[in-house]
Amino acid sequence: MLDTKNISPQQLSFFTALVLSVIFLAGTWYNTGNWLVSLISFVVFLAISYWIILFTLQRFIYRKIKLIYKFIYQTKASKREETYYKYILPQKSIDEVKEDVEKWAEQRQVEIELLRANEAYRKEFLMNLAHELKTPIFAIQGYITTLLDGASDDEEIRDKFLTKADRNVTRLVNLVKDVDEISRLESGEQPLYKEVFVIQELIREVFDSLYLKATEKGIRCSIKKGTEQGVSVFADKEKVRQVIINLVENAIKYGNENGTIVASIYLTDGKRVLVEISDDGMGISEAYLDRVFERFFRTDAARSRKAGGSGLGLAICKHIIEAHGQTIHVRSKLHVGTTVGFTLERPGK
Repeated sequence: MLDTKNISPQQLSFFTALVLSVIFLAGTWYNTGNWLVSLISFVVFLAISYWIILFTLQRFIYRKIKLIYKFIYQTKASKREETYYKYILPQKSIDEVKEDVEKWAEQRQVEIELLRANEAYRKEFLMNLAHELKTPIFAIQGYITTLLDGASDDEEIRDKFLTKADRNVTRLVNLVKDVDEISRLESGEQPLYKEVFVIQELIREVFDSLYLKATEKGIRCSIKKGTEQGVSVFADKEKVRQVIINLVENAIKYGNENGTIVASIYLTDGKRVLVEISDDGMGISEAYLDRVFERFFRTDAARSRKAGGSGLGLAICKHIIEAHGQTIHVRSKLHVGTTVGFTLERPGK
């Protein structure tokens, strides 16, 4: 039985020619009454009409289909593609061609949606960057203008405004450095210099470097009991240091007074090491967890700016860890605390 759903051009041509030939046979027999003449005429008419119909289908219909395929791939046909158009494409049914076109349309739709998302992300990034730059610049401008208008004669006001201006300059410099850092990470301009080192030793070094900041809030930093034994990793030590510093500084900024910061190290599947930095601070709402690694994203913008953050720390951490081919994640609960974890490669694995 003829499969009308997946009928080929040859089958369609033969079926159409057969129907016409049967009609022609009946007419010839009716006029001549000679079966031999009628059968010979039937065979000749069937052959001629088959080739005419097939030629018409391939010449006109599949020529149009070939143009559709060329439009889909948007390239000048190579010899291999010309062979495909000449020998393979005509074997396809109209439904198969339809499926190819629908598949192409779906792919284009996905690409369009991705471009739209990237465009929205770009606009949001530029808007946030402009806002982050504008805040310290306008503050500095205000302090300098006030001093130039005569406030510099008052030593107390002068020192106060210069201190505030200096603080905003520092914030501006840090922001520009972070933007430059994340741009180089995204473009792949910063190569990784991997080496073997003990992750616990690096974490202790970071704790020591941030000791004064932590003690100002009475926060105690430690490595979780049972995970103190040295574990070696193979990574870019200085970039991993930067990740840990960012995570610990965030834990200090948003941690509770007299709270704790705990680092935990676990062996996972024999190939990776899981490092987690946990605090018992304010936590993050579940609604924001999917966005914490976005550039300039803040759950509390006013508090973050007061704490001196650029809003790029976690985004930089994400890029550094992903540049190592590893993953980073966050778990958090409001008023309970936050844990940020990332994986690193073990030596020789």
